Amino acid sequence: MTIEDYNNCVDQYSDNLYRFLLKNIRDEALASDFVQDSYEKLWLNYQKIDALKAKSYLFSTGYHKMIDYIRKHKRISNIMDSDLNNHIHFEQYSDLKEILNHAIERLPDNQKAVLLLRDYEGYSYKEIAEISSLTESQVKVYIYRARVFLKNYIVKMENVA
Repeated sequence: MTIEDYNNCVDQYSDNLYRFLLKNIRDEALASDFVQDSYEKLWLNYQKIDALKAKSYLFSTGYHKMIDYIRKHKRISNIMDSDLNNHIHFEQYSDLKEILNHAIERLPDNQKAVLLLRDYEGYSYKEIAEISSLTESQVKVYIYRARVFLKNYIVKMENVA
């Protein structure tokens, strides 16, 4: 990777990386810090990294920074340990996007991250596996569980409409 390639990465991927991290962590300052840390790591290793793999490297680095932070602050939860009835919300809403965002916030962090990479950023299962250091099978399982949870959450809100 050349310095010009690095600068192109900053121009092309900064916004997408920031949005991905912000959607997961819900803290603008932390998301900015993780983006900055990702680009710092890319800069320190730019001579070793192929320019074609820079996007994946950035998202993987950002993802791991975020997961390390979450683990450090003890915010990882397991969907199997939670009761779905505690996640039901009975207020009436007319905005499905707001309801969906509310439901996404209730997902465990690992499921939320892979779901957002797949459905919001458009990554393939293989790319998500590389970014998150999971197997493709684990990625598919996490996405499936997240979608089942979202479906159940929305359906149990008295059919939203």
